[in-house]
Amino acid sequence: MTTALLFIAPFALAQETKKVPHIGVLFPGSPATFAPRTKAFLQGLSELGYVEGKTITIEWRWGENKVKRLPELAAELVGLNVDVIVANGTPAIKAVGKATKSIPIVMAVVGDPVGIGLVTSLARPGGNVTGLSILAPELSTKRLGLLKEVVPKLSRVAAIVNPTNPVYRTEMQETHDAAKSLGLQIQPVLEVSDLATLQESFSVLNRDHARALLLFTDAIFYSMRGRILEYAAKIRMPAMYWQREFADAGGLMSYGPLTNDLFRHAATYVDKILRGAKPADLPVEQPTKFEFIVNLKTAK
Repeated sequence: MTTALLFIAPFALAQETKKVPHIGVLFPGSPATFAPRTKAFLQGLSELGYVEGKTITIEWRWGENKVKRLPELAAELVGLNVDVIVANGTPAIKAVGKATKSIPIVMAVVGDPVGIGLVTSLARPGGNVTGLSILAPELSTKRLGLLKEVVPKLSRVAAIVNPTNPVYRTEMQETHDAAKSLGLQIQPVLEVSDLATLQESFSVLNRDHARALLLFTDAIFYSMRGRILEYAAKIRMPAMYWQREFADAGGLMSYGPLTNDLFRHAATYVDKILRGAKPADLPVEQPTKFEFIVNLKTAK
């Protein structure tokens, strides 16, 4: 009997002390506004055999559309010594990147990681950051062209940008270049980083009698999409968005990658890192599928 116990005890001890992976997630919006993203991410983890609360623990942190909170929330996750941090949007990812150079960071979608210095290159990220990019600047030309087709007599397009997101500078340059080739002007350019400046910007658009709007790529705008669509509808503003959730919820049209698929795919980066892979050796991936959505009810 004693001999049998000596063989069983080490096995039981190993089972009890098996480490459950501990990851942190930092999103700039709220749980409600990011529900499609979190659902896709958790689905990706589930497909890989991870179940939140059982085989993996997740520390969720939400910026609630307040960019200034992101560094504090990033520091909290680093202080918990999690195994990997998943972040969405340039401001959130930059906040986590400043907080740690050792904990692996997975970009669950970012606009231009090379251009703003998050990684050395897409093929060889080089540091503790890797993940997925959505080609934000490059797609501006396509979006502007589609907007021109829908509003043929268009000569001037207003733009809403988030000045706290450094990607917007590159996206703006690409947009200006595209506008010249299409005979368009990008004017006015309105800076929005919270709900107060959002409402003020649409008041400006209404007074300015702008004919169309191009909403720049930004995770905060995704989180505020309900208000953006509400304000655009009030002034009957034709607008081009970068995500289908805008068009699905009443926006005129959208063109962009299947971002929820990218969030689901972000789970594979988490899995590889938990199994020992280094972020520096995991290439940053870009989308290969894009969709153009027109809300016919809104168009009428």
